[in-house]
Amino acid sequence: MTSFTLTDLQASVQDRSAFNNLTDYMTLCSTFLTFVERTNPTRIISPTHHNYIFYQYDETHDHKITRPLNVDLFIEKTQDFHSAFERFAAFLDDLKKYQELAIDRQGSIQYVKSNEINKIVYTMQQSIGGIGDSFHNPNQSRKRIGQLFEGLIKLIIQQVGLECQSRTIIIPIPGYPGYQMSYELDVVFSRNKAILATEADFIHHSEIVGSVKTTSKDRLDKIFLDKYLLTRLIGRDIPVVAIFLHDVQRALKGNSIFGINSTFKSNHFLGYTVALNKLDGVYYVDPRPEMTVNARLREQIFDFQQFLVRDIWTLSST
Repeated sequence: MTSFTLTDLQASVQDRSAFNNLTDYMTLCSTFLTFVERTNPTRIISPTHHNYIFYQYDETHDHKITRPLNVDLFIEKTQDFHSAFERFAAFLDDLKKYQELAIDRQGSIQYVKSNEINKIVYTMQQSIGGIGDSFHNPNQSRKRIGQLFEGLIKLIIQQVGLECQSRTIIIPIPGYPGYQMSYELDVVFSRNKAILATEADFIHHSEIVGSVKTTSKDRLDKIFLDKYLLTRLIGRDIPVVAIFLHDVQRALKGNSIFGINSTFKSNHFLGYTVALNKLDGVYYVDPRPEMTVNARLREQIFDFQQFLVRDIWTLSST
């Protein structure tokens, strides 16, 4: 495609036969970045948070505005993205080969310090989001964007050599014969292929449940409740981790519609850990500043790189 348009990119996002490997994500992201370089949409800097920008498309797409893009993570130049993706792919190969020992290899610590893992994941997913924001009806793309983030994380976990699948389980309610609860699990992963001895096992002892969402907004309570109910209904502790892309949204600030609001509710998060249970890991590609400043949050919330480099191996070693 030599003269691709935003409509072409919209069709790519909606293509249900695509996104079966990381190369598909890389290709769409590269195409979007090239489109931005070629068409030069209006680039707007948030007056409240200068590290966030917006693109505004032309009249062909009703001057639609993208979601906030964090330029500390979003790679805007196509060539820079290509180079970074090559390094990312090579590091995933190292993780597959050396697992938790990969971080001890020469150059690995410096690579992780560059934050390039988060940058690649963020740029690929937010390119999809930026395309989705151009649809005339946002409902056309909202669910698809979430599905593609879930698919991206699943592919990354598979790429480092772990088994990872979505799963729906139906759990009988103890004490109520004939009554069941259905659970759709975003991802279930393990270091080795888990063989369930019986259908009643539902989740193998070596498996970890992952909830993968673009944001915690309107979803945080359900994730904590899922761990609580799965543990109670199955009768043993079920490890549950949450992986989020970010927690920001565009907001009216003063006279500007390009302000930034956090959608993370720290008091709710801490309340759920006390009233229900702690999760076994919470990870953000674009963590909010308060997650590193607040000591109580810092104990439980980490960036996605830590999940991939360290915690995924610790969690899957049992």
